[in-house]
Amino acid sequence: MTAVKIGSFCKHLRRNFAAFGRNVRNVSQVTKLFPGEYDGPMMKTQVPGPKSKELQQQYNDITKNVGHVMFFCDYNKSKGNYLVDADGNCMLDVLTQIASVPLGYNHPALVSAVQDSANLSFFVNRPALGVHPNEDFPEKIQKALISIAPPGLNKVQTMACGACSVENAIKHAFIWYMKNQRNGKLPSEEELQSCMMNKGPGSTQLTILSFKGGFHGRTFAALTCTHSKAIHKLDLPAFDWPIATFPKLKYPTDVYADENKAEEKRCLDEIHELVQLYNSKGRHVAGMIIEPIQGEGGDNHASAEFFHSLQRICDENNMAFIVDEVQSGCGVTGKFWAHEHWNLPTPPDIVTFSKKMLTGGLYYTDKLAVDTGFRIFNTWMGDPSKVILLEKVIETIQKDNLLQNTKDTGEYLLQNLKELENTYPDVFSASRGVGTLCAIDVKNTNTMQSLLQDMRNKGIHLGSCGEKSIRFRPTLVFQKHHVDIIMEMFHKVMMN
Repeated sequence: MTAVKIGSFCKHLRRNFAAFGRNVRNVSQVTKLFPGEYDGPMMKTQVPGPKSKELQQQYNDITKNVGHVMFFCDYNKSKGNYLVDADGNCMLDVLTQIASVPLGYNHPALVSAVQDSANLSFFVNRPALGVHPNEDFPEKIQKALISIAPPGLNKVQTMACGACSVENAIKHAFIWYMKNQRNGKLPSEEELQSCMMNKGPGSTQLTILSFKGGFHGRTFAALTCTHSKAIHKLDLPAFDWPIATFPKLKYPTDVYADENKAEEKRCLDEIHELVQLYNSKGRHVAGMIIEPIQGEGGDNHASAEFFHSLQRICDENNMAFIVDEVQSGCGVTGKFWAHEHWNLPTPPDIVTFSKKMLTGGLYYTDKLAVDTGFRIFNTWMGDPSKVILLEKVIETIQKDNLLQNTKDTGEYLLQNLKELENTYPDVFSASRGVGTLCAIDVKNTNTMQSLLQDMRNKGIHLGSCGEKSIRFRPTLVFQKHHVDIIMEMFHKVMMN
């Protein structure tokens, strides 16, 4: 570095630390959205610590499947945005159980719901909802799910998790497509008999179009639509379904507007060709599934215009437009549903959800409704206790204005990520995000992994996505002073 560059660099750091110091000194004066939350990280050991390593060995003796265990947690001591591990390390958690904690750990509203004797039976008894739902389950669904339904979608079905939500969304699309093909007629005897032997015409050759980089789950139809990491799919059979290219945008997007527009057009042309190709082979494309922001694949974004074009392609080809909001729903983008940012002329046909929603499930339009019992069905079809908790989550979102908090905090987070990128241009690039669903690229995979470990040992628990991206998946009660803590730790790690 030249003397001028060094002087400029140090001046930038002093400015950042001065701003951070003001925030940290006043952290106790911040109006916290989570009462009694810790004021900051408190580290006792490296992560994983000795207790976690001991438990990892015990667990490995039982399961032989601990390669993905980062560390063991003490959820009794965890609070708000802070996760405490088995060794007593208190970390600011910005991964939040793979983006699935809405209000932080042990939120009073959720604790109160569990302690309420009126809710006891919901937690003690888990009914087979498809055949024996609770007498007040329609009322609970109305309060917890219909009240925050995506605009234009008035039908909902709960499920146990994200993958089975996607699986049943795909089934909805196939059933709807074949219902249209039959023009309202009942299935033929040949269809009924042949499907029992996995043969046509009862077992169809219908397909779903998905995108490179997409992640939709690990059950078989969902896994066929998943293309983020090879380890998810290795050795497992998959259907021959069309796979389109998701746009690879350049950042900042305002600088590369023309290139990005051309990239999206190239992808749309490819989608047109794929649909025509599969239809011409008799492998008719019954639906398209896409994430508003590709999560596992690397936090990949596309423009609202791109999604408008996708919906038009679906409408023109009699395809169901399935938007997978398992990771992007429940307010993380500053709107309750990420696809609301697109301002589509009509709603998507299906929207799947899970993670921060606490229950899995799918919303769908009237035309996608299945009118025969046991076609969209499993034993539990969700869990009433999770709907009880979701009701409290929604009440808290409204009471504490958490959508606005997420919007404001997300803008502040992205601003700080851009400053990080400007300060260390040889390491960071392509900061991007909507709400607090943000990410930043690191120069290579090894550097990213090293940064994540160093940040964890400083008390900041982050996650990765794609080949070299650090992703941020905080709670809805994540605030600006948490961003300041994270940025201070980034600077400390970078200066070591």
